[in-house]
Amino acid sequence: MKIKNRVVEDLVFKSYLEEIMRKKKYLKMNRYIQHGNTTCLLHSIAVAYFSYRLCKFLKLKVREKELIRGALLHDYFLYDWHAKYRPTKDIGLHGRIHPTIALFNARRDYEVNQIEADIIKKHMFPLTFTPPKYKESIIVCLVDKFCGIYEVFSKKAYFEMAEHLADTKKNRRIIAKRINLYN
Repeated sequence: MKIKNRVVEDLVFKSYLEEIMRKKKYLKMNRYIQHGNTTCLLHSIAVAYFSYRLCKFLKLKVREKELIRGALLHDYFLYDWHAKYRPTKDIGLHGRIHPTIALFNARRDYEVNQIEADIIKKHMFPLTFTPPKYKESIIVCLVDKFCGIYEVFSKKAYFEMAEHLADTKKNRRIIAKRINLYN
């Protein structure tokens, strides 16, 4: 019996997602809204998933682990950027400063290599001026823009993606609880 590539690819993605989600601090991203009514956690999972799927669709040779981990951590800034009293209020525009904060947090909580750091630090190009250095960084940067636009205009963004990733009833409950899927 031949296993479909998509099934194997989803297992690869889920393994990196579970590795990152083991740290409870990562799940704090679920407390903060990113765009529209999408949380930072769901946004980051979507950017990672669609970056990975795009590479598979286009048959791009990328470092999958770095692509997925960097995308999962790209918005790991852990504060409400919509709040009047946010940590970045006196140091600059959120769009410009949050990649630096996300990278600081990622390095504090995970082992982050050079490619993952580039993805996190440069995902807001051209707003942050310095262009991405790696193919993986460029892909995440572009997918992040598309996801952000989609989230602004969608009421229930990524419902199907989350359902797809949750392959069993038990996993659906776990994922639903972690990302507030049914709220």
